[in-house]
Amino acid sequence: MYITASRLYDYMQCPHKVWRDQYGPQEEKMEPNPFVELLWEKGILHEKEVIEALGSYVDLNKGSIASRYNKTIKELRKGTPLIYQGLLIHQDLLGIPDILKKMPDGTYMPMDIKSGSGYENVGEDKEGKLKKHYAIQLCMYSELLKKHGFKKDNNGIIIDINGKEIEYILSNPQGRRNPSTWLDEYRKVLSEVRSLISNKKKNKPALGGSCRLCPWYYSCRGWCEKEDDLSNIFYLGRAKRDIINKDLKIKRVGDIRGCDISKILDKKKKDKSILKGMGKKTIEKIICRANIIKDGKPDIYSKADFPKTRIELFFDIEDDPTQDFIYLHGIFERRKDGQPKYVYFLAEDSTPGEEKRIWEEFWSYIKSLPEDNFSLYYYSPHEKTAFKKLLEKYDGPITEEELDNFFNNKNVVDLYQDVIYKYTDWPLWSYSLKDIATYIGFSWRDKTPSGALSIQWYNKYIKTRDPDIIKRILAYNEDDCKATMFIKDKVQEISDKKYS
Repeated sequence: MYITASRLYDYMQCPHKVWRDQYGPQEEKMEPNPFVELLWEKGILHEKEVIEALGSYVDLNKGSIASRYNKTIKELRKGTPLIYQGLLIHQDLLGIPDILKKMPDGTYMPMDIKSGSGYENVGEDKEGKLKKHYAIQLCMYSELLKKHGFKKDNNGIIIDINGKEIEYILSNPQGRRNPSTWLDEYRKVLSEVRSLISNKKKNKPALGGSCRLCPWYYSCRGWCEKEDDLSNIFYLGRAKRDIINKDLKIKRVGDIRGCDISKILDKKKKDKSILKGMGKKTIEKIICRANIIKDGKPDIYSKADFPKTRIELFFDIEDDPTQDFIYLHGIFERRKDGQPKYVYFLAEDSTPGEEKRIWEEFWSYIKSLPEDNFSLYYYSPHEKTAFKKLLEKYDGPITEEELDNFFNNKNVVDLYQDVIYKYTDWPLWSYSLKDIATYIGFSWRDKTPSGALSIQWYNKYIKTRDPDIIKRILAYNEDDCKATMFIKDKVQEISDKKYS
């Protein structure tokens, strides 16, 4: 059983997936999510575009493991300038770097083509930092090349979505606060993966935000629910769960709800290593949410003070991150003096011209409304972030100052950040739009409502021009907008009961 770069990536995304892929109940594993398949497809197309632009190369992406390995070693010994999808093996390691490029000194540079940015946490005043999972994969390729005598240094290159080549110096520290190198981290991850694959070590599932696209999602979720696992508590996650398991010997939601906070804090005061990274407020919130789960009733901690306007808008966009493209702005409009209606602006093609057109039409619609007599609700910061990107891409129809003023207006509400996250708790492990709306009785017309699937549907529509696909996308988006309205109304209802 080989350890591949994909296994290392899986471990960094979810430490449990490596073990579950090997030893989990295979009958509970789902087929790959269609959106994940779309990402694979687009990743392959992007790879081809990049490699074609680099010039002449030897393509080794077909054949058995043994034949590809032998061909790769042969091409490396020949000094072939550019090798695509070469395969390297050493003991239990198997790596397939996208590109092996011959350097002036005769050694080879591993290069991986990515459909995302080469950095993370990029800001206006900072370049960002290297991505951990990219670095770990490059460490494997670098090590394999060194084992075969085709590399001396510890570095690799990422070619990002914009074609920019970013060099990763793998022997450098990971950051100012983390003196260990990328190679140190690689060896640590590799050791953990080896232990899990050999079943010398076993870890537990945990519920988290990245779970939904995983084929093990329902299997792990079932385990967590059955075991009453602490990761059923919203925003607790694997890391805090494991710390609480270890330091307090508590494993179930039902066992943490009765904890004495003063005793826990006294224990922390005597030993600062206990519950590291968790202060009084965090501990109180965990216990509070455990009580909410066991009582089965949501709660609100401040009176809801929503804008009082004649028109209410419930807004949701649909976008494709694989293309950095927004294809739909949807609004459910509710007026005190008229019938509610769904308003939408849809891109007929995935082209900049269409994206700009619907962006402009959206703002024309907003500007047509009576100033200061409409309110707009959206769920999560995603819409705000997406709009800022559109502002950078296209001139007009508004200025940066106008966009800032719009989102800073008290009548424009991020229902998740401003209300749900700050002032409410629900007997749920996730406070997503779909989880809360479903819990309070809202249902989508589509049997498989999903933003990820909407992206797949839109890409299929672009190829087929099937009008039924567009109807499905619009119905799904309209229901997302209505779900936002449904949650807002429910919060108001809970608030009125508690604070009337």
